[in-house]
Amino acid sequence: MGAFDMLRIANSSLGMHQTWLDALAHNIANANTVRATTEDAFQQQMVVASARPEGGVDVAAIELGDAEGVLQYAPDHPLADADGMVRTPAMDMSVQMTSLVQAQRGFQASVQVTKTAQDSYNAALQIGQG
Repeated sequence: MGAFDMLRIANSSLGMHQTWLDALAHNIANANTVRATTEDAFQQQMVVASARPEGGVDVAAIELGDAEGVLQYAPDHPLADADGMVRTPAMDMSVQMTSLVQAQRGFQASVQVTKTAQDSYNAALQIGQG
């Protein structure tokens, strides 16, 4: 595999991991979003990746979580219905934080592969300058 192939594959990985990180940041920022029971709950974003046949990865889709959410009793909340219920996201913060660590590590690994490929390419250029 050549340096350009490594750069292409690492670049596709960087893009996918950046999209994943953005989706997770959006989810975490909206983890405490409260809505009226007449509205849909905040829907978490889940990035679906797919492998490229020639190597690399693409974002195949961004799926949305459950719009039903979770009903919680909060009679003092301004959006509470007559029964004192509000709608909150059906999202597990421990899963979001674990995914965040995975996405960060994947992004960091892709950056390291990019640096290694660049170093290999620069070393090959230096051979010809002898």
